[in-house]
Amino acid sequence: MLLTGSDKLDAERAFDRSTRARRRAALARWIRREASACARLPVYDERMLTQGSGRAARGIREIPLDSIRGTLEPSRARLFDHRFRPAAGARARWQRLWVAEHRGAVLPPISVVAIGDSYALRDGHHRVSVAAARGAATIDAIVDAGAWAA
Repeated sequence: MLLTGSDKLDAERAFDRSTRARRRAALARWIRREASACARLPVYDERMLTQGSGRAARGIREIPLDSIRGTLEPSRARLFDHRFRPAAGARARWQRLWVAEHRGAVLPPISVVAIGDSYALRDGHHRVSVAAARGAATIDAIVDAGAWAA
């Protein structure tokens, strides 16, 4: 992406590009006659994930963005699709985080629960979306071992 030098304008352009990608993906699904549910961000029940987990394995580590497969917050599932492309309602916070990351600010790690080889996001939906839009392959995360952790 060609940057203009104006952080606010660059953030708006990046957000618009991400939301257009979300709409294009929805149109492609409609043309292929796929169910819209396949593009929704899966929502996991945290009580079911942590139930029976005797482990308290926690730690900060770098995880691949594409291994984040769902969320623990139903309200955030409407703001992002399964690839964390934002909806219009995420604009203000998304753009603030994009500008902060562009300026080099160190953002706090996201919080995830391990589910086998993948993760469910507890906190940091906008940070994941911005990182994905900026082309990052990994992100720092506080990882809790879930019931299905390997």
